[in-house]
Amino acid sequence: MANSAARNYAIVTSAYWGFTLTDGALRMLVLLHFYKLGYSPFTLAFLFLLYEAAGIAANLIGGWLATRYGIARMLVVGLSTQITGFLLLSALSPDWTATLSVAWVVLSQGVCGVAKDLTKTASKSAIKLTAGEASGQLFKWVAWFTGSKNAMKGIGFFLGGVLLEVLGFRGSLWVMAGLLCAVLLGVVLYVPPLMGKSKASKSAKELFAKNQGINLLAAARVVLFGARDVWFVVGVPVFLYASGWSRPMVGGFLAAWTIGYGAVQAFAPHLVRRSADGLSTEVPAARLWSALLAVVTIALAGAVAMQVPNLEWVVVGGLGIFGFAFAVNSSVHSYLILAYAGSEKAAEDVGFYYAANAAGRFFGTLMSGLLYQWGGLLYALVGSAVMLSICWAVTLALPVTKPVERISV
Repeated sequence: MANSAARNYAIVTSAYWGFTLTDGALRMLVLLHFYKLGYSPFTLAFLFLLYEAAGIAANLIGGWLATRYGIARMLVVGLSTQITGFLLLSALSPDWTATLSVAWVVLSQGVCGVAKDLTKTASKSAIKLTAGEASGQLFKWVAWFTGSKNAMKGIGFFLGGVLLEVLGFRGSLWVMAGLLCAVLLGVVLYVPPLMGKSKASKSAKELFAKNQGINLLAAARVVLFGARDVWFVVGVPVFLYASGWSRPMVGGFLAAWTIGYGAVQAFAPHLVRRSADGLSTEVPAARLWSALLAVVTIALAGAVAMQVPNLEWVVVGGLGIFGFAFAVNSSVHSYLILAYAGSEKAAEDVGFYYAANAAGRFFGTLMSGLLYQWGGLLYALVGSAVMLSICWAVTLALPVTKPVERISV
């Protein structure tokens, strides 16, 4: 049984690696291509809004569908939807008006947003199931899955910058669609078709009636990821590009940051002391790392406000420290959602939680464009610090006991 669990874990993780590689590349393609065309910071953020908004519904519906029809089917749907989004984007014509171009990109990005969160919800739910068959592996497997996924996303950022230089916008999208077709074939052939299939909720009230731990963790996740994306989506890439960095250099920095972030996430179980009950030391760790993250961001905003010497490199170094603290914080959260989730409807619980994650990304993306346009990187970092302070306050209320398992009748 343990060998079967490890095999399924490896297959799902590999499939999500391929998806995440292309998803990271897509962000760099869209951001750098349209910034070069002269789009404003707010318009750049607007290009990603439907991508993030679609993820809210996709996570909720995806969790329910994965419970009803099985994880393998949802992986297939997610990958197929991403391929469709890439092909739609590749049809963009330089002869179109700016309004039509923006509308087309927003629509295509919305399709990719649905794909991302369907695939992520199915994959994270699979980790809950496979780790349940391998005693004591949940935190370790979640950390490795999350960390390696983000490392692949970082490689994707770099890949996007390079592909844009070498193949152009359309050629890059075709290459990435081909890669996903190979991943899709692997899922069809090797992921057990009924994996994760269970009794789904019968009403919206039941679907949203989560336990206190999941509700509070979801609230913390909204502001945690909003605090990251408020500078990550537009602020820092545009700041570096406007400072004279080339597109591969910007993509390379974001790649290095994300790869390092993923490595720390994978290492997080060694930084957080484990408890026998799975919560009594892990919940205080979430509180501690949230507080540290808020302090780092406040200090970085202060440096930008004072215009310290070599500001560009101070920002790069500060974001490295931010990435370390954020990675541990995010990894602990990713573990806690599965610790709080019921095993019978894990996919629904995970979907609800990642709908909150998507809501945070949506808000952070929107504010990234607005705050950078209003006050540059300083405003983006101040916004991040405020959200991180709220995140810390919410974690103070997290319960340190496991919820009672819900039973379907």
